[in-house]
Amino acid sequence: MNDLFIRFTNNPEKEGMYCPYGTPADTLLEHFSVPVDTIAAVRVNNEIRPLKTRLAVNSVMEPVLLESPEGAMIYRRSLSFLLAVAARKLFPGRILYVGHSLGNSYYYTFNSGRQPGGEDIAALAKAMESLVREDLPISFRYMAYEEALEVFRKNCQTDTVLLLDQRSTSRIKVNECLDYIDIYVEPLVAHTGMLSAFELMPYQGGFLLRFPAVGRGKIIGPFEDEPKIFEVYNEYKKWGRIVDVRVVGQLNSLVANRTVRDYIRIAEAYQARKMADITEQIYEKRDDIKMILIAGPSSSGKTTSAKRLSIELMVMGIKPVAISLDDYYVGTDRTPRDEKGEPDYECLEALDVPFLNEQLLALYRGEEITLPVYDFKTGRRKESGGAKIRLDRRTMLIVEGIHGLNDALTPSIARNTKFKIYVSALTQLNLDDHNRIPTSDNRLLRRMVRDYHFRGKDAAGTIKMWPSVQAGERRHIFPFQNAADAAFNSALDYELSVLKYYADPLLRAVKPSCPEYAEAVRLLSFLENFAPIPPQYVPGTSILREFIGESEFKY
Repeated sequence: MNDLFIRFTNNPEKEGMYCPYGTPADTLLEHFSVPVDTIAAVRVNNEIRPLKTRLAVNSVMEPVLLESPEGAMIYRRSLSFLLAVAARKLFPGRILYVGHSLGNSYYYTFNSGRQPGGEDIAALAKAMESLVREDLPISFRYMAYEEALEVFRKNCQTDTVLLLDQRSTSRIKVNECLDYIDIYVEPLVAHTGMLSAFELMPYQGGFLLRFPAVGRGKIIGPFEDEPKIFEVYNEYKKWGRIVDVRVVGQLNSLVANRTVRDYIRIAEAYQARKMADITEQIYEKRDDIKMILIAGPSSSGKTTSAKRLSIELMVMGIKPVAISLDDYYVGTDRTPRDEKGEPDYECLEALDVPFLNEQLLALYRGEEITLPVYDFKTGRRKESGGAKIRLDRRTMLIVEGIHGLNDALTPSIARNTKFKIYVSALTQLNLDDHNRIPTSDNRLLRRMVRDYHFRGKDAAGTIKMWPSVQAGERRHIFPFQNAADAAFNSALDYELSVLKYYADPLLRAVKPSCPEYAEAVRLLSFLENFAPIPPQYVPGTSILREFIGESEFKY
């Protein structure tokens, strides 16, 4: 077999080298210009692979550092795997369930329904620490399909068995440590000794697995509670158990049994009821509330949520009047610059906050105002202005924008006259009992499909800008989510099966020569777990229509 030629992109002093076919990637780490213990995985020809990967073609290699966003996710998945190993060792008769994220934490419970005591949590932490000290290898290998099914059945991993019903490959990739085997979802670190930074703490009937924030190395910051977000998640989780769709395999079974349309109707009705509940809260305070502010991260469905809220308000006899914060931009010339020297349209200073508050106060006094109109082509406000509006006792303003929860947006307006709604897609669905679905993946796929259909942007373009979008969310949205009066969950657990129909060909168009290829491969692998659902099953008023098109609402 011919030798392979390997290049190392982060080491300009080393032009490249030849090595034998099948050389493990981790034997070449010394050729990177970074300490070996800071490397979580390797990027081989723009695809993120485990360190034990055997090289089979000429390759360009780059280290995936633990402090990078990709490295941080590998670290978190590896910690979850470590916890699963420890739990199986300590409590072989109990099944560990991963819940949702909560800041820089994952929430866990046991299948018994019994709240884990302090002694249980301390024992788990001690077992994890012991596994870290032993520095055990975390390996990956392939198993025959039937062999994998037998192993997972024997280990009572019934959710994983259900997940494999969607697979049609003759071999299944798994991760392994000691005698514990789990399905391979994405790369993990190569050995347990790298996983020393974690913390377990009791929380709300379960416990949290805490980990460092992105870019914080192995420093675990102070715990910041998010009770409103937890309440929404927890309620949605309970609903998932009631309708018996809490993991992807159960959803796939509905598709296979041709009963998924009934589930779609139930999911849409449940979401509609939650919006009606929020409307009831607003109606009870109708004598005080004059303005509803809606905020949430990218592709959370804020626009459709605002439209559906407007309908619910009209049912209650309230006339909604919409104001777009986009029309209050200060203009290109006055927009602050970010660290790259580019206009930062997401910062609060990009909006004409004094003018906005001046107009709001005029409306509160019962005066008529002319709404501004921002021209994105010229980068300035139009002189002619837009619609004229006035508030009376039966009208309420609806203001949608990323800064809606930040009181610095409306400092002149009394707090009791504002009702704040946080919108996000908080899926309760997991791949199996301890492999979770990141909510950011849900939103990224929504954004990707919408960008292609309505903005002419390909998948690589959406993936490329996604890190900057997430950075803006961490600065401008997430710090204020607990200031909301209500939280609305826009996730529909069947939607990933619909988005697969659109996203799959878009992701396959991303070529290996493109830096975004690694993320495209990851998302394609993730979507393989879902049985597709035809788009025509989606109701015209669904939030999902905001992203896939043919909505009954006008945008």
